[in-house]
Amino acid sequence: MKQGEFLDTVLPFKDKLYRLARRILVSTDEAEDAVQEVCLKLWKNRNSIKNYNNPEAFAVTMTKNYCLDRLKSKQAGNLKIVHNNYAHTQNVEREVEANDGVALVFKLMETLPEQQKIVLQLRDVEQFEFSEIAKMLDSNETAIRVALSRARKTVREQLIQYNNYGIS
Repeated sequence: MKQGEFLDTVLPFKDKLYRLARRILVSTDEAEDAVQEVCLKLWKNRNSIKNYNNPEAFAVTMTKNYCLDRLKSKQAGNLKIVHNNYAHTQNVEREVEANDGVALVFKLMETLPEQQKIVLQLRDVEQFEFSEIAKMLDSNETAIRVALSRARKTVREQLIQYNNYGIS
């Protein structure tokens, strides 16, 4: 596989890989490193990419596994979660964005157990089918549906609790 073919295959889903890595690792720097490592591994094995029915699903699985391994590794104990992802300026746009409901939902997603967080990200944000998610996570569709249902229920309850704060 030549460079052009590789880029045509990998570039369309590179952003999805980043969003998944960002969701798991929290840090933008760590997520960028993870995507770079996965792309490097894909490049080294570029001739075998044609053997996969869905290269995107394979890359998502690689990203998920790399990120989880990264969290489990010794280095993860040394990682500091630094919220340098947002500029510390006092402009109205940043404040409005921070107060947006979507931002709140993403914050609530961070509190979910790892499996539920990944399933919710892949299904509701990345729009993968249940069968694809089941293959990526090496699970069955029923377990994926249950995890998604529980994740949605938890987020819904937390949103209701957040919005009803102080109301008796």
